[in-house]
Amino acid sequence: MGGAWVFPELASRDWARCPRRRSVGPGEMLLPALVVFWAGLLSLSALGLGGRNIWLIKEKVLQSREQRAQKYLLETWKSFVAVGSGEYLEPSEEYFPQPLDHFNRQNKATYKQRYWVNTELWEPEGGPVFLYIGGEGGLTVYSVLAGEHVELARKYKALLVSVEHRYYGASINPDGLTDQNLQFLSSQQALADLATFHAFISQQYNLTKRNPWICFGGSYPGSLSAWFRLKFPHLVYAAVASSAPVRARLDFTAYNKVVSQSLSNPVVGGSLKCRDAVAQAFSQLDQVLVRGETSRLESDFSSCQSLNGTGDYGELASNLADIVMGTVQYNLEEPGNDIADLCRVMTDQNLGSPYRRLVVLNKGYLERMALNCTDNSHQETLEVLRSTVVKPFGVGERQWYYQTCAEFGYYQTCEDEGCPLSRWLTLQSQVDICAQVFGISANSVQSAVDFTNDYYGADRPKSSRIIFVNGDIDPWHALSVLKNQSRSELAVVINGTAHCANMNPPEKQDPTSLRQARQRIDDQIGVWLASSRLNPW
Repeated sequence: MGGAWVFPELASRDWARCPRRRSVGPGEMLLPALVVFWAGLLSLSALGLGGRNIWLIKEKVLQSREQRAQKYLLETWKSFVAVGSGEYLEPSEEYFPQPLDHFNRQNKATYKQRYWVNTELWEPEGGPVFLYIGGEGGLTVYSVLAGEHVELARKYKALLVSVEHRYYGASINPDGLTDQNLQFLSSQQALADLATFHAFISQQYNLTKRNPWICFGGSYPGSLSAWFRLKFPHLVYAAVASSAPVRARLDFTAYNKVVSQSLSNPVVGGSLKCRDAVAQAFSQLDQVLVRGETSRLESDFSSCQSLNGTGDYGELASNLADIVMGTVQYNLEEPGNDIADLCRVMTDQNLGSPYRRLVVLNKGYLERMALNCTDNSHQETLEVLRSTVVKPFGVGERQWYYQTCAEFGYYQTCEDEGCPLSRWLTLQSQVDICAQVFGISANSVQSAVDFTNDYYGADRPKSSRIIFVNGDIDPWHALSVLKNQSRSELAVVINGTAHCANMNPPEKQDPTSLRQARQRIDDQIGVWLASSRLNPW
């Protein structure tokens, strides 16, 4: 047992070049699916289960990434066209028939699972296979064209493969998202999908033991990456698990403990003064909620509708908490929305009481999001989660909430004394949704969480050749592996970085800490690949 590798500087974000081949002019941008790709690339972002604001914040982050990607790709294509032929080859979208239920062979039903393969960098004689695992959102072709795993594939001459998670994106059971069909949505079924897919790809490309597989994933797919290595060690040689919450937790109170620590952290522009101001603001908000001063709340926080009852009160509190939680989780993802900016508002005494500063913070959020008001209807939230309409792109809210009820919990609460947000963020209010939407009781959720930890080993999985990578600003790191478990179950903790910072491709402006972390991952993959050549497993 040992400590983690810790790199003490902030991570920055930038976006990937796209080595596609067809006739193209230097000013042409090939981005119709790029926003969707980044949703898939960082599908761990979908893990949040706060109010409805968190989903809007995710969309805003994706828009910011698109704008930055447009500039980056334009510069890249100018350079590419100037020195090359201006042609590229785009991997085609493919579908593979998967059993709907791997654990009951009497069930002959299947669904079509979407995947992509990029052979451009691959050296078939001994080149490895890098598998990018999708999560709770749709993927696109860019999942085999951009990202840290693509940069590593370029160096190690790997075959790049990505596969979408069942019941997300276009990989949906033809019978849809009814409660009856959602019973086949689970991490266990997803891992069995990966095993079947492994056999299919191996046959398609004549792979042998001299083509070792390494899997990559971030957030929930990061957990799947680690679990694929754990449960199928004869199929996958090694795994990189970024921001992977491998410990299921019903009451994820630690999420907001990390939020509190991050708000206090001067490395990212926080301070104790900022943290205390946030706590005072939500305490004052709770007092107004208890008094039932709905007209004041509706006016102060620009509610789209009247607040009717405790359900709407909880929605309001969650939506305001989302602004803080989302800022921490996505720190530095978009200009004008980071911990330092939030703290400048919350510590500005010229704005009045902490409550009035929260009003200003919310107003700034609405302006940034181009919204006139905030939807605080709890009934509408339930209707969204009950909807069986399939979304071919983006995050599947209904599917993901079902997985939290049936496997993981992950409910971000604020009922302990150290939480700086609203006490209306209760465990009961969140598990009630499981019963109201899916008919899953609170006791069943707890049993499911316990089973998940027993099945996978939580944050002590007892596997080998896995790298767990986390940023300590990211609240999800509290459920990951943060210390080396053995000589080959390794932890990389990057001080001051947010969710999945390492998964982005390298950029000139990257700080030393992020470069060191990526280099450590690179070096370890090199060691493992060398070992696999000496002793093909």
